Amino acid sequence: MKYITHFSRLFVGALFIFSGLIKLNDPVGFSFKLDEYFGADVLNLPFLQPYALSIALFVVILEVILGVALLLGFWKKFTVWLLLLMMIFFTFLTFYSAYFNKVTDCGCFGDAIPLTPWESFGKDIVLSVLILLLLLNQDYIKPFLGKSANSAILGFSLIGCIGFGIHVLNHLPVKDFRAYAIGKSIPDGMKSAEEMGLEPPKYVSIYYLKNSETGEEQRITSDEYMADKWWEKKDWVMLKDKTETELVEEGYEPPIHDFSIIMNDEDRTYEILEMDAVFLVISYKMELAEAKGFKDINALATQAEASGVPIFGLSASLGDYVEQKRHELQTPFEFGSMDETTLKTIVRSNPGLVLLKKGVVVGKWHFNDVPTFEEVKNQYL
Repeated sequence: MKYITHFSRLFVGALFIFSGLIKLNDPVGFSFKLDEYFGADVLNLPFLQPYALSIALFVVILEVILGVALLLGFWKKFTVWLLLLMMIFFTFLTFYSAYFNKVTDCGCFGDAIPLTPWESFGKDIVLSVLILLLLLNQDYIKPFLGKSANSAILGFSLIGCIGFGIHVLNHLPVKDFRAYAIGKSIPDGMKSAEEMGLEPPKYVSIYYLKNSETGEEQRITSDEYMADKWWEKKDWVMLKDKTETELVEEGYEPPIHDFSIIMNDEDRTYEILEMDAVFLVISYKMELAEAKGFKDINALATQAEASGVPIFGLSASLGDYVEQKRHELQTPFEFGSMDETTLKTIVRSNPGLVLLKKGVVVGKWHFNDVPTFEEVKNQYL
C-alpha cells in the first residue's frame, strides 16, 4: 500500500499541475467553458456567468497549488481533503454533462487534449479513487523538505501562477492549441473527410415513439424505424421533440466549423480566404469590447487600406448595434457577422487582430499588442 500511495501522490500531483498550467495558459478559454456550464440549459446558475473569468483563474491556480502541495507533502490533510472535494464536484459535473449531453468538451485540459464528456467522467472516477486512497493512507505521505522550504516553494508557485495569468490575460496564450493558431490554414481546416480521403464519423438518428393506448414509450434507431416500418403502426406516435442524434462510429471531423463571413447579407467567406493579405478585427460581442483597444487598430486600418490591404471587422452582435458602436468607435472599416463561438476561438481578445495570407493565419495580436502597419509590412507583407 505504501508504494501505491506514493504512485497516487506523484500521479495526482503531477496531473493537477499539468491540468492547471494548461488552462492557466488560456484562462479566457476556460472561462468560456465555465460560462457554458453556468448557463440555463446546464446548471442554471446564470448569476455566476459574469464572474466566469475570475472563477476560472481561481480554479486553475488552486489546481496548480494543490498539485505542488501534494508533491511536497505539505499540509497533507488539508490538501487531500480539498482535492477530494474538488473531484467530487467535477465528477458530478462531468457525469451530468455526459449523461444529459450538455457540454461536448469539458475543457479539463483546455484545447491541448480535448476529451469527450464520458472520457472526462472516466478520468474523474480514476482520480477520485486515487485521492480516496491518499486520504486513507495519509501516514505514508511525508514532506520532502522542511517547513520553510515548502512554504517558499508554494509562495513562489503562487506568485508565478498569478504573474503568468496576468500576462496571458493582457496578451495572448503563450501556446495556441486551437485550429486558428499561427501557421494554420483555415481552408485546410474546413475540408471534409471526403475531401481528405478519410472516413467521416457515422451517426444514427434516435426516435422516441409513444403508444397512444398504453402510454408505453419505445426508443429506436432510424434503421430500426425503416426496417420495421413503424410509420404503419397507427397506435404509435413519434415524439418529435425528443429526437436525437447518436455517434455510432468515430471518424474524421474538420477542426474548423462555422467559419462563415457574412457581409451585407452576402457570404464572402471564400473571397476573403483567397486574398493575398487581409486583416480581420475580431469582436465576438461589441457590447463587451474594450473601447481603448480600437485606438491602435483604427490607426493600423487607415494605413492598411491606404496601402491596398483590406481590413474587415467581425462580430456576432446584432447588425444595428454593431453599426452604432462602429460609429462611436470611428472604425474606418465595415463589419460582417460570424458565429460567436467561432470568433471566441479565433483569438482570445476583444477586440483582437488577425492577419491572413491566402487563408493562412500569419499573425494574431491582443489589442494591447497591436503593431503599426509599418511593422506588419516589414515582417509579413
